[in-house]
Amino acid sequence: MKILDFLLKKRARLKSEGSETRLPKQLSLLPLRNSVMFPSTVMSIVVGREKSLKQIEEAFSRKEIIGVVSQKDEKIENPRPEDFYKTGTAASILRISKLNENTISVILQGLSRFSIREVIKEEPYFLARVDYIEDNWTSDIEAEALFLNLKEMARRTVALSKNVPNEFARMIENLNESGKFCDLVSSNLNIQVSEKQKILETFDIKTRLRYTALHLNRELQALELADKIHSDVVGNVSKAQKEFYLKEQLKAIKKELGESAEENSEMKELKTRITNAGMPEDVEKEAMKELGRLGKMHPSSSEYTVSRTYIEWLTDLPWKVETEDNLDLKNVAGILEEDHYDLEKLKKRIIEFLAVRKLKPDKKGPILCFAGPPGVGKTSLGKSIAKALGRKFIRISLGGTRDEAEIRGHRRTYVGALPGRIIQGIKRAGARNPVFMLDEIDKLGTDFRGDPASALLEVLDPEQNFAFSDHYLNLPFDLSKVMFIATANVLESIPPVLLDRMEVLNIPGYSEEEKVMIAKKHIIPKQVDEHGLKEEWVSFEDSALIDIIGNYTKESGLRNLEREIATICRMIAKEAAEGKTENVLLNQESIHKYLGPRKFFSEVALRLTRPGIATGLAWTMTGGDIIFIEASKMPGKGNLILTGQLGDVMKESAQAALTYIRSQATNYGIEENFYDKNDIHIHIPAGAIPKDGPSAGITLFIALLSLLTGEQVKSDVAMTGEITLRGTVLPVGGIKEKILAAKRAGIRKVILPSQNEKDMEEISPDHRKDMEFYFISTIDEVVEKAIEKEPLIPMMQKIHA
Repeated sequence: MKILDFLLKKRARLKSEGSETRLPKQLSLLPLRNSVMFPSTVMSIVVGREKSLKQIEEAFSRKEIIGVVSQKDEKIENPRPEDFYKTGTAASILRISKLNENTISVILQGLSRFSIREVIKEEPYFLARVDYIEDNWTSDIEAEALFLNLKEMARRTVALSKNVPNEFARMIENLNESGKFCDLVSSNLNIQVSEKQKILETFDIKTRLRYTALHLNRELQALELADKIHSDVVGNVSKAQKEFYLKEQLKAIKKELGESAEENSEMKELKTRITNAGMPEDVEKEAMKELGRLGKMHPSSSEYTVSRTYIEWLTDLPWKVETEDNLDLKNVAGILEEDHYDLEKLKKRIIEFLAVRKLKPDKKGPILCFAGPPGVGKTSLGKSIAKALGRKFIRISLGGTRDEAEIRGHRRTYVGALPGRIIQGIKRAGARNPVFMLDEIDKLGTDFRGDPASALLEVLDPEQNFAFSDHYLNLPFDLSKVMFIATANVLESIPPVLLDRMEVLNIPGYSEEEKVMIAKKHIIPKQVDEHGLKEEWVSFEDSALIDIIGNYTKESGLRNLEREIATICRMIAKEAAEGKTENVLLNQESIHKYLGPRKFFSEVALRLTRPGIATGLAWTMTGGDIIFIEASKMPGKGNLILTGQLGDVMKESAQAALTYIRSQATNYGIEENFYDKNDIHIHIPAGAIPKDGPSAGITLFIALLSLLTGEQVKSDVAMTGEITLRGTVLPVGGIKEKILAAKRAGIRKVILPSQNEKDMEEISPDHRKDMEFYFISTIDEVVEKAIEKEPLIPMMQKIHA
């Protein structure tokens, strides 16, 4: 303010005296670090450089005009001529004040723009020849409009700014020269040095008005936004104060009426629910604490809804509610037998669990995993277990789940947060001891949102799940009473640490006889009822069911069988709706009428009676299956060609089989150099289906041996086993599934590794009926059981024949 007063008085004195300031052709240059000086403005600077101090003192004593220029980089301590801009402002020194021994304060008055022609001297300070620049002014309507617009924005900016002195506001109102007005506004803009220098170097007044208005408009918008935010904050504070005052009045009124101000009807209801929920002491304490916070919130607050929802979740959970187990073992066994045919091992395990539960009621729930191909009844078995125990049944599908929060929930800080699916399932059950089925646990995914399988570790660990902590609740919940049952098609995709926490019970699939019994006992009555038929309207002969199983389905489970029976029932329902209600007897001859041509043909019919073909047994995700391995030779240079989408392990088994044959060629009557003159091609049909694993080793060997000796493989024999280069046969997995596949295909003789003989204990006598099993430990034993009993003919004789 003092500077502005001084400037106004100085200008008035000069004007009254009629004097004019003469501008010299040479100016000493004063570089500024972080500012730009404009003509017709006053600037206060602090000078500390030794060179600048000397320049200011001499110029002030001689009453000389100096040139003020801006540095391009403010970090340079001793600038060179190339380090500052070439356009500056001539200025007179109005006042000097000493701050300390090495620093002075200088007040400068801007006079005119100049451009540096050349620097003629650098010591003791810069001295340059300069050219002075006059403003390029054109008076027209556009220029007048630009000036008025800039002046209006300046007024609004001054009105919104809190630190602008009144003298500056008067100068804006009284100053009517466009160029000087621009310079005055630009000198006070909060912009970078490079931007201010650009304005200084703009000599056309209209262009300078536009550029200055652009920057002033940005500053004005920022001030308006800040003013709006301030108004909103003040308004909110006023509203909160008003609400607080009204609440205090309401409390006083209720107190006079004898009512509790702290407990309205909603708070009373929530408090009652918390008290009656049977929560553990620490959980109830946290719920009451949250209720206290809720009572201090306004109902329209977003936090109010979040807090209330959290309390409702706590009160809705069955902290102590349990269903009573049905411990009558005979009754449970009867229910399981009624709902499911066979599956004796699983039924036995459930009875054992109930027996232990009866003797030790506080025993923790088991973690079972039903593993088997689709359609064998894993999910329905879980429902039957819940029914037999008298417990609630909850099922969640984990297939495709990739977010850890699906299991453990979201924290309450997230918008729309909810507990995980485990706690949600417990709430739906309404009891803390349901049968909880985790379906498709082998199809869990993993991505950037976390690992759901790892989140299940706490859920499925009996030593930890008594205090399971969901992220949303952030309080321990006891899951030890829950009977968890997981289902999976394959075990390989389940993480080992998770699989270790579960007791695996395999359901390999059903034989033809079992499927017939299940169809008669369960599937047909169910489909007849679902299609609105009467039992006397439709009946199936065993031959019809056998035909459907063998010629219209190809599976380990029962889903396709149920679909085909449903198709027949729909067609009979159509006939019944048209008035034909006579009994329909389905036999092997009439199935074609309802289901059309047969969809599958017996694998036995596909076998060719020529050397080089062998039948193997394989395990797939849908159960066991038989595969044919075909080998052929042709003139060549000893190449081994493998086709049929074979994996690396199966390719290596083929190479191992060929290597063993080459090493034992003389023993098998094969010419030793047979491989040098022939290429061998091994193909496994169904080429679009990927195949891998070592269990086809002996099948590959037998197919190659049959090809090279000319002796065919027995047509009723199938085999499985891994081979080594020493001629040893190693054990493989999936024995039960493979035996069922052989039985479905009509194969009666199966060759297995001797170390797999122990697996036969898991196979029921019905599955082994009418079948022969050979357990071998060396490749020579395989040859004896699989190759037809004919003399072996050397390969070269076969080629010349």
